[in-house]
Amino acid sequence: MVLTLTACSGAAEPPASPEISTPVNEQVTAPETENEQASEGTRPQSENFDLMTGEGNQSLTATLHQGEDFSLYVFEKFAFDAAEGRLFLSRNPEYYVDIESLPTNYDLTQHKAAGKKELEEFGEVSDFSGELVEHSLGSSELYLQTSSGEGINDYIVWQSETGDAFLFRLHNPKGEEASDFAGPVLVSLSTVQSDSK
Repeated sequence: MVLTLTACSGAAEPPASPEISTPVNEQVTAPETENEQASEGTRPQSENFDLMTGEGNQSLTATLHQGEDFSLYVFEKFAFDAAEGRLFLSRNPEYYVDIESLPTNYDLTQHKAAGKKELEEFGEVSDFSGELVEHSLGSSELYLQTSSGEGINDYIVWQSETGDAFLFRLHNPKGEEASDFAGPVLVSLSTVQSDSK
């Protein structure tokens, strides 16, 4: 099944929504930390996330993983290569997202041009930048996407609640594992946080 989401960029009528191969009616609630008393500056080693999927409400535990200069929560069916900053589906590494920290003075215009050039090889590029309704990331400064018979590719510039900026390059091929990948990986991306915070 395909869950289409609406992006708002301030225009009266936004273009078509970004496509994400996830179960219908997926919702994510705030994480429940097992260690509410974690000292300031540290994150709990694991957190529980409630995901509403086609099979009903499921509580899934994600474990904290450390990257080069950031951390994020990773679900059981996923693996994280800290050196590469790559989060991928364990049983099929063709489903992946590359995570890159951006400097505070990054140039959004340059990223938009670079993202379009990068994605054009996969097909026509759509721009869904802005607020993402019912999307795990909530909003993005830049959200470029191509969708074709081969699958979905995203180029996303996103800021966390703490103000850290990240670039996500997501590759979600068309196949049986597309829905297993897309829902949980977006929840993981919403937990990415710089080590400096």
